[in-house]
Amino acid sequence: MQTKKYTSIIFFAAFILLTINVRAQGKTDHFTVENYYKVKWGYAEEFITLWKTNHYPLLKKAIEKGDIISVEAAEPILHSGEDTRWDFRVIIVFKDAKAAFDDNLTTPYKKQLYPDLDKLAKDEQHRFELLIAHWDVMTEKINLANQ
Repeated sequence: MQTKKYTSIIFFAAFILLTINVRAQGKTDHFTVENYYKVKWGYAEEFITLWKTNHYPLLKKAIEKGDIISVEAAEPILHSGEDTRWDFRVIIVFKDAKAAFDDNLTTPYKKQLYPDLDKLAKDEQHRFELLIAHWDVMTEKINLANQ
């Protein structure tokens, strides 16, 4: 439980620093986060199916509202070493950093899309039980044009 508390504090601090940095630079660029999921061996397909069934529709609602610009997903064709392995990657482009760090971004759509919230909670708990690791990478594009 302490780890979750510290993780929240770290993400909040990162959000504050990123917001200050974005405002200082005068940028209004979108905010991109790559989500990587490493799943127990043999369960990647089940994990992806649960993600597409329970989480993706919520993200599509946020796209309709304009808080998310795009969502892309991929899985590797070939495997890598266990230490660098991931089974599912999702790239979400948010309209801004504030939307990216909004813990309640998709909450308003849950009841609308899933009348049985208990079933949704159980399915999502099961999806996370299939995980070995999950990490998020905040990225920004680099201008490769000559300066």
